[in-house]
Amino acid sequence: MGARGELFTTQIHLDNRSYFFNVKENRTGDVFLQVVESKNRDGVEADRHQIAIFAEDMQKFLQGMEKSLEFIEKDRKARQKAAREKKAAKEAKYGSGSASKKIYRVKGEKSAKADDGIKRTGRIHVVSKRPDASE
Repeated sequence: MGARGELFTTQIHLDNRSYFFNVKENRTGDVFLQVVESKNRDGVEADRHQIAIFAEDMQKFLQGMEKSLEFIEKDRKARQKAAREKKAAKEAKYGSGSASKKIYRVKGEKSAKADDGIKRTGRIHVVSKRPDASE
């Protein structure tokens, strides 16, 4: 038996978290699973949270875990399906991708329009409809 009653330990390291699964035995001989989450906080002391599941409760715990995992998987698939349907509806309404894209003239490029003598700078121009006094 290891330090502090540890019989078996395994670790999982993620980006900023680590999980430890420790199988331990207490002083009275009860075997239990200790799950510890260690979370780094800006390079300082880590937050640690732990739960203990005793051997006689392990099957119920695993059943709850299985139900939760099944729900997560069904929910993930439902969200993916809804996203695909939303995308298909959007494409049906507005057309698919490149066919409906607007083509803009590049600045400095000559347009096919006739030159009407108005200098266009890209800003909004207001043209007065009052007749000139010179006319």
